[in-house]
Amino acid sequence: MMIYIDADACPVVRIAERIAREHHIPVTLLCDTSHQLTSDYSSIRVIGEGADAVDIALINLCRCGDIVITQDYGVAALALGKGAKAIHQSGRQYTDENIDGLLMERHLAGKARRGGKQRLKGPAKRTEEDDRRFADSLEALIRQTEG
Repeated sequence: MMIYIDADACPVVRIAERIAREHHIPVTLLCDTSHQLTSDYSSIRVIGEGADAVDIALINLCRCGDIVITQDYGVAALALGKGAKAIHQSGRQYTDENIDGLLMERHLAGKARRGGKQRLKGPAKRTEEDDRRFADSLEALIRQTEG
């Protein structure tokens, strides 16, 4: 098992690394050339610029049984299709049961933005409770995947 993190602007990298280290699971951070990442645990893959270059590289690397951390519903859907597990930085696990609805929400929100009819609020400021929820969810996902 590997953990792959879509690490561009991901606020849970250090939490995921801590948990992965405790379980002896290797981690790969993927980012584009506009980000500079450092880690004393994870391997880092810097992917060339391009609209979906990091996403494509991550999906090409992940395999059945791996865990993908991403806030991108499309990446999550592709990871699930390969038999990997996927989790959002909020701690929400992506599943075959919820991914279609999430993709539809994303589609409708994009359509509303393009139509100029709706202004969507950004995410709320991240809290310690958000970090705890993510950590608990990642722990549970690892146990589920190992079991």
